[in-house]
Amino acid sequence: MKWVNKLERFFAKFAIRNLMTYIVMLNAVAFVLIYLDSTGFVYSKLVLIPALVFKGEVWRLISFIFIPPSTDLLWGLITLYFYYSIGTTLEHEWGTARFNMYYILGMLGTIAVSLIFGFTGTSMYVNLSLFLAFARLYPNHEMLIFFMIPVKIKYLAMVDWFFFALVILFGPVSSKLAAIIALINYFAFFGFDIFSTVKLNRQVHQRRQSFRSQMPREVTIHRCTVCGKTEKDDSKLEFRYCSLCEGDYEYCMEHLRNHEHIVKKSNVIEFKNRQE
Repeated sequence: MKWVNKLERFFAKFAIRNLMTYIVMLNAVAFVLIYLDSTGFVYSKLVLIPALVFKGEVWRLISFIFIPPSTDLLWGLITLYFYYSIGTTLEHEWGTARFNMYYILGMLGTIAVSLIFGFTGTSMYVNLSLFLAFARLYPNHEMLIFFMIPVKIKYLAMVDWFFFALVILFGPVSSKLAAIIALINYFAFFGFDIFSTVKLNRQVHQRRQSFRSQMPREVTIHRCTVCGKTEKDDSKLEFRYCSLCEGDYEYCMEHLRNHEHIVKKSNVIEFKNRQE
């Protein structure tokens, strides 16, 4: 879309190359600090709390994206590596400017909702929308669940969509708004392509239906040239070609030896009787 391209040119001036690498590295640092801090002080200083932002703790507007997705060591490392992989892949596919725009717009939307409605902000939905973008571009890419079971990304994306639906329908208001903002960001980038794909698929379906409606309902293999009977009329009927007719003319056994032979002369079809 034109507005996306214009905004991308604007972001190109300030785009950070390898943005996801820095985010994951800072997530790793924050993970270590939070893991070692039994008092919860580090986490409390990173989380996006609007009331504290308005009191001057403006670093929270950025620091909340560095909070690791999990405090479990193994799961945290796996998640960080996963987001690093899809983030760097998207940057390679889109270019630095567009990837920066996608991530930062999602982050700004989360911040805006948090400040306006006074909810604690989280980067979870921004990261989930990042996964949806990856699945949109690489639906058949496979990843190993539990390092053993290969599953295509498009099926995992279905789980992601289901989670978004549950949050929007049944989650608390803060989570609803954060999820909606993340999806708005997603559809801003992919909405036109999705609409075009749906429209194209509908046109293809309509053309197939039109083609099928024009096809004869009953397709037969054999048809008698004289009486027009086919194998549909009687499954026991036998058909043969006449060796004296010039052309592929087929007859049932009743008319095989009782018909006018077809002979072509000078591009005119003539009929002559012949007793057999």
